[in-house]
Amino acid sequence: MSIKRSLLSVPFRFSNMAFIFFLLIGMNAFAADPEVSDSEEAIKAGESLFNANCKTCHKLDQKFTGPALRGVSDRRDIAWIKAFVKNSQKVIQGGDETAVELFEEFNNTVMPSHAFLSDEDIMNLLSYIEYGGQEEAAAAPAAGGEGAVAQSGVPSEYLTIILAVLVVVLLLILIVLGLIISVLTKYLNQQPLEEEDKEFISQKTDFKKVLKSDAFVIIITAIVIALVAKTAIDGLFSVGVQQGYAPTQPIAFSHKLHAGDQEIPCQYCHTGVEIGRSANIPSPNICMNCHMHIQNVGGKEGVSPEIAKIYEAVDNNQPIEWVRVHNLPDLAYFNHSQHVKVGEVECQTCHGPIEEMEVVRQHSALTMGWCIDCHRQTDIAAAGNAYYDKLVQLHSNSEDALKVKDIGGLECAKCHY
Repeated sequence: MSIKRSLLSVPFRFSNMAFIFFLLIGMNAFAADPEVSDSEEAIKAGESLFNANCKTCHKLDQKFTGPALRGVSDRRDIAWIKAFVKNSQKVIQGGDETAVELFEEFNNTVMPSHAFLSDEDIMNLLSYIEYGGQEEAAAAPAAGGEGAVAQSGVPSEYLTIILAVLVVVLLLILIVLGLIISVLTKYLNQQPLEEEDKEFISQKTDFKKVLKSDAFVIIITAIVIALVAKTAIDGLFSVGVQQGYAPTQPIAFSHKLHAGDQEIPCQYCHTGVEIGRSANIPSPNICMNCHMHIQNVGGKEGVSPEIAKIYEAVDNNQPIEWVRVHNLPDLAYFNHSQHVKVGEVECQTCHGPIEEMEVVRQHSALTMGWCIDCHRQTDIAAAGNAYYDKLVQLHSNSEDALKVKDIGGLECAKCHY
């Protein structure tokens, strides 16, 4: 009998059917994608990788610069995901229809390659994408995505209408009270009253006498003198104070877009904020870390006029001449790392809602009194910080929380050389 005999010529038996059935199951098992782990360890590791590599362009449950990621392991094969994450352009250039559609849907935005990520790293990323970030998932409907529900609270336009209605109601009440007084006055005048009562009812206010009275003149004079004095004092105290200063910059950089919408951490651009006295103004090279990928694939041709200024600065090896906004006097010493790294002070504490500013302005007064008030009121973030252990121990007998003023925050030499 020939070994090359066709399988079709073999009599069909139940054993043959069972063998083929189990063979197919075995092949399917070998071909199946690895399972995405829901372990806490994998989710935590994936969160770190997501924050370091993906957060700038992606959200889990909302479209952002890139697509929403949750559920990607159900929509795509794991092998496809690994290939796309490691080198998306290679997959796109290979003609993969799904990759090409994604590329075109998001305005030909190039995702940087992540060849340095291992398969295990990508599986941990998928663990976080599928099972982590539940707070974002809960917040997504409120942001207006699919399944969005009506937000609680009264819209601002309705509040304006309510206030207007209240004002009208108050005016109507005053008019009604005036009519009631008028009717009562007429009614009482028709009653048999004594002369004193009639004079009291019919008396009218003589505004001329009120305006000419000594008391009225003294009160008005005192108010005018107080207002003039306050204006003069406020003017003296505002000398050298640039609160609200918002100069025009050489490039129209929007903190609202970058720090707000794109959620880029302040420390990414201001590299010295945790390690030195100055926060550092970013160089054009830091700008190009992102803009060489997301603005235009082919280079500087076709970019916006503002982005073109960055290309020009890089090509000419010239710094961008940013206009300084926050400027302390030379006699005052301020260290960013001491406040941000050690004191764990948020950037917004001094700079205000910087993530909402299209044009940066000086939010705080930055005066000596402003700093001292902060040192008097701010609690020391001593939990888990060995730097403060001995100071906390020395302060243990006090019922009040350990504040900056308790560790020398009001000493002259702290801020003045």
